[in-house]
Amino acid sequence: MDSRPQELTGTLVQNYEQSQSTPLDHALSFLIGCAAGFLILFIFYRLTLLSIIGGAVIGVVNIFASDRKAIVSRRLRLRIQFFNLLEAMSVAMRAGGTMLKALAGARTDLLLIYPETSDIITELDTIIGKFNNAVPLSEAFTDFAKRSGLEDVASFATIYATIEGKSGRADEIIKETQQIIADKMEIEMEIDTLMTAAKAEVNMMLLMPIIILGIIGYAGAGFMDTIYTTGVGRVVSTGGLIVFMISFVMARKFSSVRL
Repeated sequence: MDSRPQELTGTLVQNYEQSQSTPLDHALSFLIGCAAGFLILFIFYRLTLLSIIGGAVIGVVNIFASDRKAIVSRRLRLRIQFFNLLEAMSVAMRAGGTMLKALAGARTDLLLIYPETSDIITELDTIIGKFNNAVPLSEAFTDFAKRSGLEDVASFATIYATIEGKSGRADEIIKETQQIIADKMEIEMEIDTLMTAAKAEVNMMLLMPIIILGIIGYAGAGFMDTIYTTGVGRVVSTGGLIVFMISFVMARKFSSVRL
């Protein structure tokens, strides 16, 4: 499947599986990962060449991790933008407008808070463009839901496909959908607030072993020399590094709550 955006009626069909990170972002991610990897490996092994190679590997891995994080952040932003879209559409439809007029009116309203290049404006242009080419709005919303990977958009697309041309309660349904999304977002924000302190504690617990090893290694008057000069010491260092890596992965996983 081609990951590049495709041209459609003057708009770009967005691919939300593709990161928008620039080469500068990639370079910065590599340098951060490389520096962190070098520091950790050097503290555990005191081998410069190994630390450089390992740091480079971790830097490359960090590029992919940063890309994935950027994709998740983009989808979170799109979700908020979609919520604002439903709010603007609801207001327009309560005033007696059709669905297409509601979309056009919502676009005008959203341009007051989002730039023309934002994802939601691009999606609105795509949806309106498809409708002008005789594609039902339900199909356009369904395509948007598939590409975005957002559960809220998928739910709305399913509901709208059911009522399209059959119900005069479209404005009420849009408002109810918006309220459901608002309730979910409020719950998620409360959970994230409660998790903030726990995440800070996890980060501190992950850093403390590295800090302690670094201090003892440099200020311990040879206390750690056996670790760096004997085979048994290398095995112990490797075991400690493995435990640290497992702890890091598990801590990140358990402190990231997704609803």
